[in-house]
Amino acid sequence: MSYINRPSNYDKFPETDVCGYTGKPAEGYEEIAERLKEKQASVITVECYPGVNEEEVLAGLQKYLCPDTVIFSKDIFFDEEKMTEMMRPYLTEDRVFGTMFYGRMEDFTDPVRLENARTRVGAHGLTLIFGVGASLISKGDLLVYADMARWEIQLRYRKGMPNFNCSNYEEDTLRKYKRGFFVEWRFADKRKTELYDEIDWYLDTNTADEPKMVSGKDFLLGLRQTASRPFRLAPYFDPGVWGGQWMKEVCGLDPDEKNFAWSFDGVPEENSIYLRYGNVRIQSPAMNVVKYCPKELLGAQNYVRFGAEFPIRFDLLDTMGGQNLSLQVHPLTEYIHSTFGMAYTQDESYYILDAGEDGGVYLGLKEDIDPQSMISDLKAAQRGEKSFDASRYVNYWPAKKHDHFLIPAGTVHCSSSNSMVLEVSATPYIFTFKLWDWDRVGLDGRPRPVHIEHGEKVIQWDRTTGWVKENLVNHFVPIEKTEDYEEIRTGLHELEFIETHVSVIRTEQEFHTEDGVVVGNLVDGESALIICDDPAVKPFEVHYAETFIIPASVGKYRICVKEAGQTVRVLRAYVRNRFA
Repeated sequence: MSYINRPSNYDKFPETDVCGYTGKPAEGYEEIAERLKEKQASVITVECYPGVNEEEVLAGLQKYLCPDTVIFSKDIFFDEEKMTEMMRPYLTEDRVFGTMFYGRMEDFTDPVRLENARTRVGAHGLTLIFGVGASLISKGDLLVYADMARWEIQLRYRKGMPNFNCSNYEEDTLRKYKRGFFVEWRFADKRKTELYDEIDWYLDTNTADEPKMVSGKDFLLGLRQTASRPFRLAPYFDPGVWGGQWMKEVCGLDPDEKNFAWSFDGVPEENSIYLRYGNVRIQSPAMNVVKYCPKELLGAQNYVRFGAEFPIRFDLLDTMGGQNLSLQVHPLTEYIHSTFGMAYTQDESYYILDAGEDGGVYLGLKEDIDPQSMISDLKAAQRGEKSFDASRYVNYWPAKKHDHFLIPAGTVHCSSSNSMVLEVSATPYIFTFKLWDWDRVGLDGRPRPVHIEHGEKVIQWDRTTGWVKENLVNHFVPIEKTEDYEEIRTGLHELEFIETHVSVIRTEQEFHTEDGVVVGNLVDGESALIICDDPAVKPFEVHYAETFIIPASVGKYRICVKEAGQTVRVLRAYVRNRFA
């Protein structure tokens, strides 16, 4: 089956061209070392993000820097057993869920070991302080930050990389990810945020044996420029047990892969950005923009409300030629806050980019069901005693292209096979309580985690057929219609803080961020141009199914068809109480 009538123009490597940078980027360890030698520093500190291949980076730097003394920051931390015991309240016994750690990297350091390391700094010749937490010992004469993208970290977990200061090479990947998500990335992000303005050099270590480096000043310039213009995140794609075939064609992916289930194309917590400095492209976690430029990116009111966290995420769920997603529910705000330490929950919606004749969405419960019977049947299915009869308890709604299903937290839901979903949601995406997984195992051959014990505590049993139809299915409100333009409010429900509008544009239309970040996707049409009011910002081109971000600082902007006679359809999401 063909899903588009042309070659894919989906851009898998979107970049921000950084203008006005003054330093000279470096590639390869020899050139990087030469750049570091230029200031004749006596103490060079290389702070690493957990997940950086420290053996590779250290070997490359030692070869060309030839330091007289190397101080390893791993030596200032408590040993593995004690660190794990300290983390235990945040890791829990669950494979997937932990509790957010709000402490600091210093909490896991031994004061005596730290002080001993500090006494060795600058003893003679060139001293290299290296590793996670190196800057706690000393920031040195030159501070280098070696960074790593979240997605690359996850891929390395799958290949056997252990967590920081751990020997858990063979541990379940989900448990490694949990340790990173709930603890390591929290304290590492906090430490990085404290260092931004002191970084002399920023080191991209994402590609093995191909390091790239720019000055800290030029790196921060790239972050500021990204937060001042429309941009895209670097998407990534992943297979899944329920994955489909649509993204292979539309996004130009490897046709020989069995399937692709997920596309993360609008999740700063996970995605990267690409910054172009002449001939050198730097990959950096998108959270660096969020943490360093929160007001410019989010807007003042969103920053006050959420802090330096990105509140909206877009991703694609492909079951075209695949299988149903797991039947699931997301926690209410009170539950996610009291149980996992999160400030807000994952309200969401499914916007249908495409659907087969039998595509649809399971959403809400049927009238007059018995909750105890449903939970009993779910638990029996989990024990393997029988299959769960979803059709007995859960509504099934046929879906077609451009339908929009709203899913406030507490609503039982999933998309069916032969549905292509643009998922628009609040950011805490990891907190999905699977209720039933259709008798499947994961790609690793293990049963996929099911969390009925959490789910039964948050299911809203009054969200039944009539209420769902009235409140959650295609709740469209026309706003404006002219010969060249239509504006339609498509959600989300009043219980959710995200607003979504769909704009049908035949020429061009002007919008304004109203001091709030806007996340959009070209849900129909081959391509469109986003033109800012600032003439110094080049027109930004987006293609079908691509997600884009318009920072609050942009203010006025126009969305235009690229060629006369075309029509495009754009979905835009923003925090409610703003008109963008």
